[in-house]
This record gives sequence, C-alpha cells and structure tokens, in this order.
Amino acid sequence: MSRQGLLPSASRSEALGAPGEARAQAKLRETLQWLCGSDYYLHDGPLVIGHAPGTAFPTAEIDHLAATPFGIFIFETKNWSGRIAPSTANGMLSRVGSDHRAEDRRSPLDQNRTKVAFFRARLPPIWPVLWAQACSPHPSRNLMPDSILTSSRSADLPQWLRTRRDAHNGLRAVDVQKASAAIALHSQSTKAALDEHKRRVTSK
Repeated sequence: MSRQGLLPSASRSEALGAPGEARAQAKLRETLQWLCGSDYYLHDGPLVIGHAPGTAFPTAEIDHLAATPFGIFIFETKNWSGRIAPSTANGMLSRVGSDHRAEDRRSPLDQNRTKVAFFRARLPPIWPVLWAQACSPHPSRNLMPDSILTSSRSADLPQWLRTRRDAHNGLRAVDVQKASAAIALHSQSTKAALDEHKRRVTSK
C-alpha cells in the first residue's frame, strides 16, 4: 500500500487538493500581472476568517484572496475531475466520475457566500462588491453548460477577470494597498489558526 493510502481521509483530501491550489495560485498571479501590472494584491496561501463567533464552527477558510483596482475577489479551488453539472439539490453540484456514478458536492459559490458577506460587512462600502468565483485547475474536468455560471476552469480566469475589469471602467478604483491592510485586520494566516480551523472541520 502506498504511503498516501495510509493517510486518514481528511489528510488524503488535503494532500490531493494542495497541488490544485498551487496551480490555481500560479494562474491567478499570472492573470493579475497581465491585467494589473504590479497594482494588485494576492495573498500567499489560505486565510481564516471568524465569520460565526460563538458557534460550533466559527471559522471559514479562504483558498485565494485577491485585491485589484476593480474589485476584491474570493476564490474557492476544487481539484475535481470528471463531469460537473448542476444538481437538483439546492447549493450543490453533481460530479460524475470515471465509474459513471453521480455524487453531489457542495457548490464552491455556495461555500463562498458567507465569506463574501463577512468582508462586505467589514470593508468600506465605497469599494466594489466582492466577487466570488470557483477555480478548478484539474485538466480532466468537464463542465456542463449550465454549470458555467457557478464555476470555471483555471484556463477561463483571464477572460472572466478581464470582463470584471472592463465592467468597472469609469468607476472609482480600489486602493489596493489600503485594501490589503484592511483584509489583514479581519483575517488570520498563521499556521496555528489554519491548524485550529482544520481540527474543527475534520472533527465534525
């Protein structure tokens, strides 16, 4: 048995997701440099926010967060393979794997709703509405047409973000330096904070 096969389920899922997150981060950086030059902020690694204090699960993890002159973006990376299509269940997507069996998985955009609301409530209202977009770097992923509204491949990121930039043309630009400082005030990225969040999630 391989070493990976000996890992607990949660650890195995994290190990499989890490390469996808690294590829998505690289694609985001490449895209933002193309669109913004040096005027952008892309946090290096995941962030933890305290979105529900006093509850059993008070924190949430953000895979990627970027601040640009045309908006602040939260991205959820899912390194899924197979065919991804809408589900009949609210807030879910359906994944069909190589065995042709369908399984429901929570929509990344549904996961991001509370994260978007958290920052909307804390950042200056003069800044544009936060955007949430799923980012899936897996090369064998096949999106059905109706699911394009809720997620995208990494290869689609440049066009998606360029559209957002063009839509913001003529509006007041976000001060990226101030935005990154404000984001830091309302989030944590230490190993201790990330480990504690993962402990809560895996123990449920």
